[in-house]
Amino acid sequence: MTKDDQMAFETILVEHAAAIEAQLRQILDGRALAGEIARPERLMAAMRHGVLNGGKRLRPFLVMESAALFSADGEAAWRVAAALECMHCYSLIHDDLPAMDDDDLRRGQPTVHKAFDEATAILAGDALLTLAFDIIADAGTVLPPDRKVALMLALSRAAGAGGMVGGQMLDLEAERHRPDEAAIIRLQAMKTGALIRFACEAGAIAAGAPSEHRERLAEFGSAIGLAFQLADDLLDLTANATQMGKATGKDAAAGKATLVALHGTTWARRQLQGLVDQAHVLLEPYGERAALLKEAAKFVAVRNN
Repeated sequence: MTKDDQMAFETILVEHAAAIEAQLRQILDGRALAGEIARPERLMAAMRHGVLNGGKRLRPFLVMESAALFSADGEAAWRVAAALECMHCYSLIHDDLPAMDDDDLRRGQPTVHKAFDEATAILAGDALLTLAFDIIADAGTVLPPDRKVALMLALSRAAGAGGMVGGQMLDLEAERHRPDEAAIIRLQAMKTGALIRFACEAGAIAAGAPSEHRERLAEFGSAIGLAFQLADDLLDLTANATQMGKATGKDAAAGKATLVALHGTTWARRQLQGLVDQAHVLLEPYGERAALLKEAAKFVAVRNN
């Protein structure tokens, strides 16, 4: 990926991020919805702090571009993308808590428990987790009922005990019992990769694409999910907190096992290229329609934050 290609892609990513931010701002309005009693202002402020704080919005981008492969309804896809970002932001709020990763900074700003307090941060995360399913189920997401159910089931599996939450549990255990390579790959596929895999599959689900397309895009998501974590581990060693918008060097300081720690940076960069190549092969059947998804795979591997 040349510097010009990367800048062009980042411009597109920023445009998508602005659009999803507008969706999220509307969704996180303080007015109670039908069936709700009231939305406490402090809770809503904490939720907005954890969500409307910048970020690449890569997962929503992947939802939108995977849906575009099948000419899916744009408005429905945007809402699914917003639901996924609520789920992702809930996970970040909880990951930052003192009982978990204990971070003070996220995207260059105080984490939610620092800006508010721990109890409010927990509740803000809980509310965002629930809101993700609310958005998909709501009548404003105009999709056939079977597709909504499929999306909620896939998101539940990606985010729950057998996906992201389970991966976080394995990550906590890894601080006490050093995992081998296979265990690290499984941990990362769950903690980081599962939501990225869902993001890529979700567009096909929303579009009602045949199962073979869902499976192909899920495989693509698995490849770039592993690449994302591998690049993250590299950046934890090589970038600074200003670049990353959060503390760096914590994995090494904690003695946490990563693939980079096991094999070194040269191996990791070769592996990243292999994962990008694998991702591109998976997208070949879609031709030029997949051009932006191919650029996303490259971006994941070469990003600097």
